[in-house]
Amino acid sequence: MLVTLKEIVDHAYANHYAVPAVGAGDESQIRAVLEAAEDANAPVIMLGGRATRAVFDHADPAYFGYMFHDLANQVDVPVALCLDHSPTFEDAVRGIRNGYTGIMVDRSMLPYEENVAKVKELVRIAAAAGVSVEAEIGHVGRGANYAVDGTAMLTDPQQAKQFIEETGIDALAVAIGTAHGQYVGTPKLHFDRLEAINEACKFPLVLHGGSGTGDDNIHKACTMGISKVNIVTDLWKATVRALEEADLTGGNIYDVYRYAYNGYKKQVAYSFELTGAVGKAWRKERRLPRFVPYQKPQK
Repeated sequence: MLVTLKEIVDHAYANHYAVPAVGAGDESQIRAVLEAAEDANAPVIMLGGRATRAVFDHADPAYFGYMFHDLANQVDVPVALCLDHSPTFEDAVRGIRNGYTGIMVDRSMLPYEENVAKVKELVRIAAAAGVSVEAEIGHVGRGANYAVDGTAMLTDPQQAKQFIEETGIDALAVAIGTAHGQYVGTPKLHFDRLEAINEACKFPLVLHGGSGTGDDNIHKACTMGISKVNIVTDLWKATVRALEEADLTGGNIYDVYRYAYNGYKKQVAYSFELTGAVGKAWRKERRLPRFVPYQKPQK
């Protein structure tokens, strides 16, 4: 059941749980995510774009959007497709045009006023197309540079509140001590800061850098206003681990895709337990229309 990003995070925030946002780059991974979500009776968000380069770098984005819509509307659990870390105006518009039901407009490295202006412009465009917008204040850095990035640009609670009001976004990514990719060092989440942000904003918050952050940390954050948790690296690692543990000698090599599928799906399933999303799916009668790929006008 295809829904917008806003519908998912609003429901999660109101019911005090979070929804995993998982990387998916091809049909096999989309099917694995949907199957795991159905098994858990859980809503789910799939990430495309920067987190899964195959979406735009190695495939037609219009076809990916069409395929995603077709598969998502075959299941009864709520599913959204989010363009992750869209770096440019053109990239964001391409996501809107190609079937994403949410875009993450990342201008967090820009000065505050410029971040607001660029996000606000895309909120206006996305809203006209029925697409949700996530943005970021503060900045979630890289795990490889965690000694610096772990504390360099943490989110200010009052600035976060102001940012939400000025931009009209639907979800806010916050920096509270997580980082993207694999950590060098031990992650330390600033729960006092998350509590202050949640109290100031009372709004769906997003945690980027969920992989490797620690189960206890993730679970706690999901009870404190975090409504969406991005998880990508852990999925790729689980897929590789499943292949390493498999017996692929002789004719077993033909089962390589099955092993990869099952390893990926198992980790997705665990993410529902971790964020409290198991059993939280809901149903609605009116569904989003099926995506029709954009065709350039004929001259």
